[in-house]
Amino acid sequence: MSTATISTLARSAALQALARDSYDLIVIGGGITGAGIARDAARRGLSVALLEAADFASGTSSRSSKLIHGGLRYLERGEINLVRKTALERKEIYRAAPHLCEPRWMVMPMSGRTKLYSLRLAVTTYERLGAVDRKDSHRAWTGSTLAEKEPVLDRKLHPHALAYREYLTDDARLVLANLRSAAAAGATLLNHARVVGLIRSGDRAIGVEARCELSGQDFSVRGRVIVNAAGPWVESILSLENPEAAPLLHLSKGIHISIPATKLPVRNLLVLDTPDKRRIFAIRRGDVVYVGTTDTTYERGAEVWPRIEPEDVDYLLEPLPRYFTCGPLGPSDVVGAWAGLRPLIADPTQKNPAELSRRDELLLGPLGVLSVAGGKLTGYRGMARRVLDSVAERLGQALPEPSEEPPLPGGDFDGDLGALATKLATAHDLDRPTAARLARLFGTEAEQVLALGNTPIHAGSRCVVGEVRWAVEQEGAAKLEDLLYRRTRLPLYGLEPRAAIEPLADLMAEVLGWDPARRQAEIEHVHGRLDDDLGFGLGTHEVAAVHA
Repeated sequence: MSTATISTLARSAALQALARDSYDLIVIGGGITGAGIARDAARRGLSVALLEAADFASGTSSRSSKLIHGGLRYLERGEINLVRKTALERKEIYRAAPHLCEPRWMVMPMSGRTKLYSLRLAVTTYERLGAVDRKDSHRAWTGSTLAEKEPVLDRKLHPHALAYREYLTDDARLVLANLRSAAAAGATLLNHARVVGLIRSGDRAIGVEARCELSGQDFSVRGRVIVNAAGPWVESILSLENPEAAPLLHLSKGIHISIPATKLPVRNLLVLDTPDKRRIFAIRRGDVVYVGTTDTTYERGAEVWPRIEPEDVDYLLEPLPRYFTCGPLGPSDVVGAWAGLRPLIADPTQKNPAELSRRDELLLGPLGVLSVAGGKLTGYRGMARRVLDSVAERLGQALPEPSEEPPLPGGDFDGDLGALATKLATAHDLDRPTAARLARLFGTEAEQVLALGNTPIHAGSRCVVGEVRWAVEQEGAAKLEDLLYRRTRLPLYGLEPRAAIEPLADLMAEVLGWDPARRQAEIEHVHGRLDDDLGFGLGTHEVAAVHA
C-alpha cells in the first residue's frame, strides 16, 4: 500500500499515470463528496482516478459552517431519517478523526422557561436518534452557571440557555484527510485538472478529456465508470453528457464573517435567531469568532468565489447586539469573510432555499455517468456508500466490504486535543495557541509537520515553517492561494493573514522553484483575493477606507 501522500512535486508522474492507465472509477470533483467516494472505492479494491478543476475543497467544502451535526432544525421539519443518519454519523467521524471532529457545546440562549422546556424535549429526541452518551447529554444553564460558561451573553434578555453536544470541524482539512487516505489505498488524485469533455464509445462514456490548469497540458483518462461529484458544477458536467439536461440544482449562497475574539469573546457555539426566523451560529475558533450563515438564492451560476454583499454582512451583524453585551460591532470589525454555494436539489414548489431539503440525489445519465448532488457535510460517508452501490451495478460486480476503517491521517489518538496540544507545546517550545492550532489542523501528524520546521512564520499567524513543505509534498498545494486558504486557513481564522503572505510565498517559491515573476504574481493574486473577501461589494480602492 502506498503512503497517504499527494505531492505537487510528483505532479508530472501523476499526469503520466492518468494518461497511461485505465481505471475502474473516475471521480470528477475534489470536495467532500468526491473525496469520500474515492476513499471508499479505493479501500474496496477499485482503481480510482479523481480530478478536481480547481484546488481540492476549493468550492462548497471549504465554505461551510464547519460543523459535524445532525441538524436539529431538520428534526423540527420532520426529516427524522436524515437527522438519525447524520446524528449517528457524528460518532463515526469523531472516531476516525478526533482532531477534525471536536466535541463542543452548542448553546441556545432563551428568554423564558417555556421555550426551554419545549426545546429540551426536541433535544432529548435528537440525542436518542444520535445515540448520545450520557456524559454528553444536554444541560440547562442559568444564573451563575450561565455567567461562567458564556459571560458575554446578555443574561437580562436571555437568562436561560440549553447546551447540547455538537462537533466542530475544519471542512477543507477533512477533505484533505479523506483524499490522503484514498491515496494511501492507491487512488491517483489531481487538482487543478479541469474536465472539459467526455470520451464516448457508442452510447457509453468511457473516459474524460481534461486540461491541466497549471501547464495547459491536455490529457485523457479512461475508466469503466464515471461519477460526477462536482458540487455546484454538477450541471456543467451533466451538460457534457446531455446538453438538453433539465436543471437539477438550486444554488444557495451562504456567507460567514470572522470577528476578533477580543471584540466578541464567545466561548462556545451559539445559536442566534434572526428577524426572518432563521438561525445563525456564532462559533469560537482560536483567535476569532465566526458568524454565519446566510441562505439566499444565488442566480449568477456556479462560481468559486461568490460575491459577498454589504447586506449579507449586515444580516449577520444585526442579531449580535440583541444577544451580547460587548458593545456595537460593524463591518470594520470584520477581519475575515467567506462565501460558498450549497448545491441544493431544486424543488419547483419551494423557492425559499432555507426550506429546501438537504437530501442527496443520484442520477444516471444517458451515457452512463452517475451524478450525485445535494447532501450535507456530515453525511458524506453515507453518500459515498450509496454511490458505490450504484458503481457496483455499473461494473457488474459485487464490491467487498472494506475492512475495519483505520483513522484518517492524524487521527490516531484518544481525542484529547488539550493533551495533544500540551505535548506539542512542551516538546517544541511552542506557545499554547500555536500548539492548539497545529493539533486541530494536523492531529498526531503535527509532529511530522514540526520536524520540517518549527520556526514561526509570523507571530500573529500561529503558522510554522514546516507547514509549507508539508502542504506541497503531502497535500497537493500548488498555488499560494491553496496554501493560504485551504491548508493554513489563515484568511478564515487568522487576525493578520497579510503579514504572513510574503514569508509563505518565499518558502513556497523555494520548494516549487518559482522564479521572481511567478512569486510576485502569486502574492498579488492572494492580496487581491483578500481585498475581495473584505470588500463587501465595494471596489478594491474603497476597501482600505472601510477597514482602516
